[in-house]
Amino acid sequence: MTPLAEIGTLAQLVTRAAALWPDRTAWVFDEYDQHFTFAEVDRESSSIAAALAERGIGPGDRVAVMLRNVPAFPLIWLALAKIGAQLVPVNTNYQEFDGAHVLRHSGAKLVVAAPEFTALLGRIGLTEVITPAALSRGSADLGAALPRESAAFVPVPETPVNIQYTSGTTGAPKGCVLPNRYWTTLAVSLATDFPAVGEDDVILTAQPFHYIDPQWNVALGLAGGATLVVLDRFHPSTFWAKVREHGVTWFYCLGLMPALLLRQEPGETDRDHRVRAICASAVPPDLHAELEARWGVPWFEAFGMTETGGDIRMTPADHDETVGTGCIGRPSRDREVLIAGDDGKPVPRGETGQLLIRGIGLMLGYHDDPGATAKAFGNGWFHTGDLARMDTAGRVYYVGRTKDMIRRSGENISADEVERALLLHPAVRLAAVVAVPDELRGEEVKAYVVCDGDRPDPAGLSAFCAGKLAYFKVPRFWAFADALPMTPSERVAKGELRKVADPRAGSWDAKVQAWL
Repeated sequence: MTPLAEIGTLAQLVTRAAALWPDRTAWVFDEYDQHFTFAEVDRESSSIAAALAERGIGPGDRVAVMLRNVPAFPLIWLALAKIGAQLVPVNTNYQEFDGAHVLRHSGAKLVVAAPEFTALLGRIGLTEVITPAALSRGSADLGAALPRESAAFVPVPETPVNIQYTSGTTGAPKGCVLPNRYWTTLAVSLATDFPAVGEDDVILTAQPFHYIDPQWNVALGLAGGATLVVLDRFHPSTFWAKVREHGVTWFYCLGLMPALLLRQEPGETDRDHRVRAICASAVPPDLHAELEARWGVPWFEAFGMTETGGDIRMTPADHDETVGTGCIGRPSRDREVLIAGDDGKPVPRGETGQLLIRGIGLMLGYHDDPGATAKAFGNGWFHTGDLARMDTAGRVYYVGRTKDMIRRSGENISADEVERALLLHPAVRLAAVVAVPDELRGEEVKAYVVCDGDRPDPAGLSAFCAGKLAYFKVPRFWAFADALPMTPSERVAKGELRKVADPRAGSWDAKVQAWL
């Protein structure tokens, strides 16, 4: 049997897992109480692959999938990987405009969608739409069921398996072409290095399958032999109850999830679980120690992007001395990291620059966008658009997005830092900080705030910030909202906030102490 370190395709991951652990539970879909063994995952994905091939889907073809967290989604993904076709995940929140962009730009030959989405897709009308039921057939041996030309195709590590669209925070979403090697690099590193997910683990995902996290969780479960529990979505009030119910030992979360979990009422069962480690992206530094104390388990930062996979992560070797510092760890074994200045050259340790990444298993490029691809991979490094610094020990610290730096009267202000300060206010559930053009100071700071319960007085919020931050970082303009536009990765879509024609209109101006 091929050693795990030599696995290069998703198809190999599936067949290897089925051979090693045929009767072990691979997936548990909590909402439907559906269980799949590793052998069933292999057989069912082969059956769907044969059904797709009968419909004319073959190597290089693209199939869009618009489904919620149901077993058909990962089964179709693995089926497509087996026959060399490509998955195009479609956000289930999309409507005609954004849905049409993804379908048109990707060139999807077929769409598999839940019945609830077929009317919408019919209005878009770009390609054939079927439901998962149309792919149902008896379990099949893949080689025997495929047409001769499809059966002769053997996927390789460089074969694309996804066109995964970005959140589109700075324009129309771009399609990241992700090869087999992208998924196997990420999964194998998490199975063999920290957190070393293996046969004794139960892992969990609560994000939607059109986003990238549940997909790499599937690949990780196949690589390590762990059981993957899939929730319908993230519910803060019941999340830990599900963790306890399923005996989860490890999970990954991101965005607002840690802060929302902390806002739940503490209980006697908080430490009644089997979780040995939690990996997360964007753990609020000021809440890091509180998160660990509450549930009695270490939280480890991790950094990755749709374009690059898993790049930087915290391990136990650095954890204890970096809690609450914003440290995201060290590059994984398959990555090199460079902190560069505007000239592309390394900046001295401790100084802030743009985070550049290179290594194996990155995306092949942006679909049908050679200009964006060339710009992203300038000088052979992927330019993340994130600002970071590296200490003398080689640990990386996240600073913010290049577009999230506000230049006010010659001072550089990190929007992320201001947002983290605002989240310390007990009434603030979500905050987003953006720049407002200003003739005198170049830019001013504006904060959008979503609150729990009654909204605080903006003057009080301003004073609260003044007690946490240097005076020049305190927002001048304040706006309250019931909700903010979000990306599929659960980050605020600041591009939408920046489209406001007059960002001052309707805001409270701290300078004049009045609503405009």
